[in-house]
Amino acid sequence: MKKQSVDLADFLNQQCKIYNQPGFIADDPICIPHQFSKKQDIEIMGFFAAIFAWGQRTTVINKCNNLIQRFENAPHDFILNHSEHDLRKLLHFKHRTFNDTDLLYFVSFLHFWYKQHASLEVAFAQHVNKSDSTIENGLNGFRELFFSMNDVPHLTFKHIASPLQHSACKRINMYLRWMVRSDKQGVDFGLWKSIKPSQLVCPLDLHVQRVAIKFGLLQRTQSDWKAAIELTENLRKLDPNDPVKYDFALFGLGVTDKF
Repeated sequence: MKKQSVDLADFLNQQCKIYNQPGFIADDPICIPHQFSKKQDIEIMGFFAAIFAWGQRTTVINKCNNLIQRFENAPHDFILNHSEHDLRKLLHFKHRTFNDTDLLYFVSFLHFWYKQHASLEVAFAQHVNKSDSTIENGLNGFRELFFSMNDVPHLTFKHIASPLQHSACKRINMYLRWMVRSDKQGVDFGLWKSIKPSQLVCPLDLHVQRVAIKFGLLQRTQSDWKAAIELTENLRKLDPNDPVKYDFALFGLGVTDKF
């Protein structure tokens, strides 16, 4: 490894320590699943928090808390056992382009899934081979599975991205980071064991992209799947087993306008 790469790795590792710690949680959408201890509640509200994660983080957090109230503070129980009358509590929910029609479909899929499975993990992991270098097949397979139910509202498709649509899949990749990465810092949950941290792809938002380009970790200027893979491959040179840990450093430096 060239000295420049060593210096960059040292710098980014130091920045990871700054941002990958409990003080990071309160102002980030990951604070939503951290309100729960039950695995399924963490999965469900982590999923919604990631899907809603565009726009101001404060608004995202407020909308998630509103949804938790509509779920009667027990997301998994509500998903499994709601009545038609209970679903009325979800009407008129809206976050940007995500509305109650989308929410009702999401709840319908999750009800279908959790009636058969104890975790959302296999919805991604069943499409991933151990030899896969990235989670790409898992993302494509999950989107196909998610929209396999009858009567999917046409506009709901836009809320779940996949590499097949050439999307960077920022929100789903962030969700997978939360569920898969495991360390002692207490931010990511590490609940899922059948997907390897080395297979994760770095969530690519404007903050991460801007800082990555400044550091020479990314040449591509389009925010698409190719860019997410290019960045992740370069981060893998710094840490092949856990490349996505650098999301903490890149996002933290970007959101605080230090770079």
